[in-house]
Amino acid sequence: MNKIVLPIFSDRAARRAKARGTARGLALRCFVLVSLAMIFLAAGKSDVPDIRIGYCGAINQIDAVKAAGFDYIDLRTSEVAALSDADYAQLAAKLKQVGLPVLDTYLFIPGNIKLTGPNVDKDQQMAYVRLALDRVSKLGARVVAMGSGPARSYPDGFPKDQAYAQLVDFCKRLGPEARARNIVIAIEPLRPQESNLIGSLAEGLDFINAVNDPNIQLNLDYYQFEMVKEDPRDILKAGDHIVHIHMANPNGRVLPLHWNEYNYNPLFVALRDIGYHGEIGVEATSTDFAKEAPESIAFLRFAIAFVRQE
Repeated sequence: MNKIVLPIFSDRAARRAKARGTARGLALRCFVLVSLAMIFLAAGKSDVPDIRIGYCGAINQIDAVKAAGFDYIDLRTSEVAALSDADYAQLAAKLKQVGLPVLDTYLFIPGNIKLTGPNVDKDQQMAYVRLALDRVSKLGARVVAMGSGPARSYPDGFPKDQAYAQLVDFCKRLGPEARARNIVIAIEPLRPQESNLIGSLAEGLDFINAVNDPNIQLNLDYYQFEMVKEDPRDILKAGDHIVHIHMANPNGRVLPLHWNEYNYNPLFVALRDIGYHGEIGVEATSTDFAKEAPESIAFLRFAIAFVRQE
């Protein structure tokens, strides 16, 4: 009897010991997570200084973005370009007064300036590009994200290959203008509901290879990425060309707040593996920005640090 019971007892004991070890490991992991989150909330600034966290917002959100504790604001390029000279001067003074940098901008080309289709006006395109890039570069922007879905989408009945060639041609003209102002353009893949050209990070990589300009690179918008169910391995393939990140909780495109609200792990592991050191611009909504924005900043700083210490 003992010969039968002893192995069973030993196997049970081993399982219990393994379970206790797993529980201790999980407890330690939770302790580390909570400790990191508390440290970041208390510090108010990043312990991962090579990745700064900003917010994608309008000019009228500057004070709220500063108060929340973001490292910078990602302004809307088209909004800045549309200002009168007097209003632009007031904007520059406002940013200086509150001490909020503009490291990146987004919403580049407005919908009334067509980049594809039968009504392309190259003179109009380049006049806008020069004005917009002049202004945002003087504010400090070094990356301009280019989603611009309405501008780059081609109309029904227009040949896709011709539209693609038009967009490549535009970016070949855009690259030198960006380079002259020390700016990199970050092409943003968009889900089909927002554009019918460049719908995934893989397609974005093919596109920038076709343009072949060092100042035309990629923006990874996590919401867009998840909406088309891309493989996280595509981030690794495009890693050398990703110069900016837009971040949101894909469930509702709201502020990301908690590790367990979505499977964020593949994203942050991929960013770690490609050695990403650019900015993360939070492009998301909130019903209580004053409360949730600081929590979102703390969560993102924790997530970056946590995957690095794994």
